[in-house]
Amino acid sequence: MDSVHSYAKYSFNKDYRIDLSLYLCRMAAGRFKAMHEAFQRANDPAVYLESKKEDFFTCFQVSCQGATSVTTFAAFLCEKIGPALREAVYERTALAIARDMKGTIPDFNGNRSSLEVCILRYLAEEEKFEKFKEYLRFPRDFFQSYIKTRVETYCLDKNRRLEKFLDDSLTHCYESIQSAVSASTNVVKDRKDRKDQISLWLDEFCRALGAVLSLPRRDLKGIEHQEVTDIEFLNNAMAEALAPLNDQLREEFARADMSRFERQPHTILAEQFAGCWEQCPFCGAVCTNTMPNHDGDHQVVYHRPEGLKGWWWHHTDNLSIDICSSSVASDCSFSTDGHKWTPYKRYRDAGRPYSSWSIPPDPSVQAYWKWFVCHFRTEIEEQYKKKFHGKGEIPELWQRITKQEALDEPEKVKAKSI
Repeated sequence: MDSVHSYAKYSFNKDYRIDLSLYLCRMAAGRFKAMHEAFQRANDPAVYLESKKEDFFTCFQVSCQGATSVTTFAAFLCEKIGPALREAVYERTALAIARDMKGTIPDFNGNRSSLEVCILRYLAEEEKFEKFKEYLRFPRDFFQSYIKTRVETYCLDKNRRLEKFLDDSLTHCYESIQSAVSASTNVVKDRKDRKDQISLWLDEFCRALGAVLSLPRRDLKGIEHQEVTDIEFLNNAMAEALAPLNDQLREEFARADMSRFERQPHTILAEQFAGCWEQCPFCGAVCTNTMPNHDGDHQVVYHRPEGLKGWWWHHTDNLSIDICSSSVASDCSFSTDGHKWTPYKRYRDAGRPYSSWSIPPDPSVQAYWKWFVCHFRTEIEEQYKKKFHGKGEIPELWQRITKQEALDEPEKVKAKSI
């Protein structure tokens, strides 16, 4: 078979280059501005001191209040705990959601190959060509989008699982803070030899919380020199100050949505299905290696009809129904630019990306893709402005395949891969 790729010829005019340059400059300007502001916050003394104004004033209040300073001390410390606690709850919840879905949702019980079978079933049930097109062209993006949709549905349906996940995480973190308060008090209350009991208490408190949330000890320097003689009173003051914070966060979490997560649960879940995302240059099938940047050649278990990636017979408008794993055993040639031809048997001679793939001879075609070609024949032909006729005539046997038969085959593959 003599086939060429359907990449359209185009050229960039002056207006396009100018518009693209302006667009990229605007993007860069926004990033540089954000980087500059972050640098200022971290390194400019004036900006840093301005951000600490309220902290310094509170420290001054604590110093002036004498015996009543413990209450203000506890309130100040809880103000610092609040943002760190919120961040810790969302981070813990994101991990919990990913772990729970991995264990309970069939789509995520196995490896990436089994997840792909679930996606193929979903696409067949939806029967929307635009979704198929997105999956075929950008498989990695589609996988992530699919996982994101499943996570949002799982967390935000009528059961409101998100709220329960957040409540469970908050309970764990809140109890850890209470334990840290008690443990720090027990360490310090008998240390009559230490005049810097508050400093020691803060050391123990931050150390005890280290595995639960991030509370930098350096941010508490301004209140570490307070003279507190009744450490037990500090323990009670902290309990009273923490209770409203707990109530406030529970109210917030009751209204929470997925946008509040800094690290999204679907991102964590998607990372567990990482691997190589290189696509076969002939048919677009994704490499099945589970390691990104892996050694050796790319390879897949099943290739697809080349017409799905736009290959057609040279000097015709006939889309190809052949698969590359069959073509590599034939005497046909292919071309990527319409000039230099390479025998399929020596496809590696065409250079990258062809030379980085191992495509052993295999004449079989999955029933799923036969069904897809038949079912979406009109849409595929419209997409590439070619036809499945002539040398690309669809066999009658393909047209007899039902959707259920198409789905049964990947399910058998899934069962073997788990």
